[in-house]
Amino acid sequence: MDFFKLGGVILELLNMVFGFWNNQVSLVFGLLGESPMNFKGGGPWGVISGIEPIFVAVGSSLVVLFFVIGFCSESVDVKEEMRFEVILRMLIRLGLAEWFVANNVMIMKAVFTSVGNLVGLLSAGKTTELKIASDQAKIIEELGFGESLLMLILSALLSIIIIICGFFLIYTVYFRFMKLLIIVPLGSIAYSTMGGNRMVAHTAVTYSKYFLSVALEAVVMALAIILCNALINAGLPSFTGDYADWAKVLIYLCEMTFTIALTVGTVKGAQSLVSKALGI
Repeated sequence: MDFFKLGGVILELLNMVFGFWNNQVSLVFGLLGESPMNFKGGGPWGVISGIEPIFVAVGSSLVVLFFVIGFCSESVDVKEEMRFEVILRMLIRLGLAEWFVANNVMIMKAVFTSVGNLVGLLSAGKTTELKIASDQAKIIEELGFGESLLMLILSALLSIIIIICGFFLIYTVYFRFMKLLIIVPLGSIAYSTMGGNRMVAHTAVTYSKYFLSVALEAVVMALAIILCNALINAGLPSFTGDYADWAKVLIYLCEMTFTIALTVGTVKGAQSLVSKALGI
């Protein structure tokens, strides 16, 4: 009897979950290609812009302090060490430090725009959507009561995992925006260390590396999601040839869920992956 067939319920559940995942992916691609300046209508960036002058003022003051520290550390014997080229090098370093302190936000805006454009090129305005193939949908609809009950239980479990992964995906993207917005004002203080010697200026190098790793994190996230959908839409693995049709569908759903979970793990570790791959 049709009353004991749950294929229609299973299809509705899977279509709902896949629709949720597709919406999350579309939202994530939109956010990854968006500059922090436009995030949430520009409200958070407005707060950062209001705070930035305070950090610039502090950074400008620290430039002089770090310059003195660098001068003292490099001038053990003033008469012997204070040659023209040494003074010129210190003055250039002082000028660069002051310029980076005053214009660090302008540099960051250029990086945000470049990364957003790169993500837009990767997505090209279209992403592969997850869906149940027509032949698999037909198999699910024709399942008997026993098989359909088992399929329904496992589909519900896999659906919960996919929904949790979808929320983790959004959380990771939002957390990236939070990191970017928080570290932007700190750039003025970090770049003020350029006025000192090499040991002190290492802070500016470390900050620049961290900023680039967080900014380029969006590119790795986009690549991970694109590869996820490509793997899922590649079809069943070769070892399923001897299984029954309903078992093949179940294996496919499990593989799909595993790939989605793997993608979320890659997205969460995107910053570490960028740092290791590029040495920053």
